[in-house]
Amino acid sequence: MAQRILIVDDDPVQRRLLEEAVKRFGYRSKSCVDGREALEILTGSAQSEIDLVILDLMMPEVDGFQVLKETREAKNAVPVIVQTANGSIETVIEAMRAGAQDFVVKPSRPERLQVSITNLLKVATLEGELTRIRKHSEGTLTFDNIVTRSEPMDRVLRLGERAASSNIPILIEGESGVGKELIARAIQGSSERRSKPFVTVNCGAIPDHLVESILFGHEKGAFTGAVDRHIGKFQEANGGTLFLDEVGELPLEVQVKLLRALQEGEVDPVGARKPVKVDFRLISATNRRLIDQVKEGKFREDLYYRLNVFPIWIPPLRDRSEDIPELTRHFLARFAAEESKPQVTGITSDTVNMLKSYDWPGNIRQLENAVFRAVVLCDGPSLTCDDFPQIAQATDTPMSYAAAPSVGKKEPQADVYSSSLSVASKWEEQQDEQFLHVEAVSAFDAEQPPFGYMRSLDGEGHVRTLTGVEEEMIRTAISHYGGRMTEVAKRLGIGRSTLYRKLKEYGLEETPENKAAH
Repeated sequence: MAQRILIVDDDPVQRRLLEEAVKRFGYRSKSCVDGREALEILTGSAQSEIDLVILDLMMPEVDGFQVLKETREAKNAVPVIVQTANGSIETVIEAMRAGAQDFVVKPSRPERLQVSITNLLKVATLEGELTRIRKHSEGTLTFDNIVTRSEPMDRVLRLGERAASSNIPILIEGESGVGKELIARAIQGSSERRSKPFVTVNCGAIPDHLVESILFGHEKGAFTGAVDRHIGKFQEANGGTLFLDEVGELPLEVQVKLLRALQEGEVDPVGARKPVKVDFRLISATNRRLIDQVKEGKFREDLYYRLNVFPIWIPPLRDRSEDIPELTRHFLARFAAEESKPQVTGITSDTVNMLKSYDWPGNIRQLENAVFRAVVLCDGPSLTCDDFPQIAQATDTPMSYAAAPSVGKKEPQADVYSSSLSVASKWEEQQDEQFLHVEAVSAFDAEQPPFGYMRSLDGEGHVRTLTGVEEEMIRTAISHYGGRMTEVAKRLGIGRSTLYRKLKEYGLEETPENKAAH
């Protein structure tokens, strides 16, 4: 879903012009005829739906200066572009002091307005990310800092806000990558334990023989190798919150001690003579159905009911596709800044539609990594389908470099490709041209696994030869990197000359007859 811009102007002609311009820029618009109507939106419950405001300063009754003042007093930090027919320095300074970020003089040129909108939206997204990072590290992250615009997640946030007002044990369930830890941190940041320790334990990543020591601690000499006293995670979280991720992976013998810690508010360090009192808030999370593990005898029933006092289920990303555009812009602003690519400022509508059509089995974590990779690949001002090759393969989305150029005609992709080899020798360019159109392995053929995965067995059930695996890997790499042989060789960890030799060995180079066929 495109970002929404609020247009506030009492002139119907100017409003119409701005609405058309905003639509042409790829955004949604909402219009107000006066400042009073704008304040109802910007200071009310609908303020989160507005991403930017284009505000006329001179209006009857409630003017633009009053709108700015009351909007900022309501703690609404939405970016504001003011427009006025009076472009004097005094007017501009007054508007900036009132809380505007930029100004345009009527009549404004569309190009000037578009640049201002793009820059302010990017800065606002980046500032929001910096705020989230700071609050994350300080333990003061709240539900207002969570990026979402979907009804299912709104219900999750409302449940979390209710749970934050007490010390009730919480069990968060959901698939891997949906943001269970983020919800847990928001619960703590909205509770009386904000700014207190938030201790995270991934129960599935601890070896069984170390679980008890890591969680509950041990005394010096309690067992072989215990050369010093160790404070467990429960004691580290004293006064704050203990987050047990993948709690279903805990061994049964440790589950007994966890149950006692919950019931008595004390832990027994390994080798200690007496228990230690602890004050903690427990939030557990799992990507499995704990009730099924209880039925299978893998999880204690009494502990399950102790943990499942206040259950919260987070829906997968595929069930809240309206969050995908917002999350994508959020990750885009962050990674564009981290990777020093300020020219990447947006994403095309076709690409957004492609991302929304994908199932995202890895949920938000997978989307985050996909956007990270796309930002690194992107050479233009906006992310395109070509920057998400794996998602494009999975959704059968055509990509510009997939088609081979005709004889005597140089396609745009060939231009981009050739320019990337400006430091290479003429021989290398000829070699790349020769191998550019090697046919890629079909990622969704009936007998092929999904793109990015390779079969280990052949059609008869025998282990494939190393030669066959290597040939398929080279084909996949060529497809994945659009025929850019320098990148292919780099990612495969071989030299360019070795790559060309292997292509000849496998008979992948194009013959004059094949070239003529193109």
